[in-house]
Amino acid sequence: MIILAISTSSNNASVALLENDICIKELNIINEKTHSEKLMPLIDELFTITGFSLSDVSLIACDNGPGSFTGLRIGIATTKALAEVKNIPVIGLSSLDALSYNVPQSKYICSLIDARNNQVYCAIFDKEHNLISDYMADDINNLLSIFEKYNDISFVGDGYTNHKDLFNQSTTYDDIIYSKYIGVSAYKKFLSGKSTTPDLLSVMYLRKSQAERMLNLKQ
Repeated sequence: MIILAISTSSNNASVALLENDICIKELNIINEKTHSEKLMPLIDELFTITGFSLSDVSLIACDNGPGSFTGLRIGIATTKALAEVKNIPVIGLSSLDALSYNVPQSKYICSLIDARNNQVYCAIFDKEHNLISDYMADDINNLLSIFEKYNDISFVGDGYTNHKDLFNQSTTYDDIIYSKYIGVSAYKKFLSGKSTTPDLLSVMYLRKSQAERMLNLKQ
């Protein structure tokens, strides 16, 4: 099957085509402010380079959070629009899942995405990239005791690189969230029967947006 994978949760806009779990081609543009302008042209370029079209696609996958609220809405809206044109099933994947694939080998992997003000989004995976914890959003210091429970754990993401002094890890892995790994994870979930229809695709919020938090403080 041909999978179109989209990632817009970070400053990297990324699109990829995969045949099952093998990446055919991936394109990336690192500039969050242009996601709304660049995403569709990037998808068109991907189809042109590979010779495929939307008619060839059997599944569309995108990251649904956590990450940039604006970026996520752009990616999900684009996924819904494309899927509805050809009645293609969709899968929403956590950006934390995709990030875990940047670690080539470790017994446990902890994906950490910076959420500012000492806050991080995180999740822990086994070496097969299966989720073994909840998706969490908390102060980084509140999570350290949880991490200590795992031997041979590797940390990845800007939530780690921005708080390196708190960790006993010398290796730094790539912080970029790649769409090809959204596709790999989506294929695994598709085989488990976890695809859905475009109308049911939604953002996975682990905490309220900054605007909502500010409003609550005022109230």
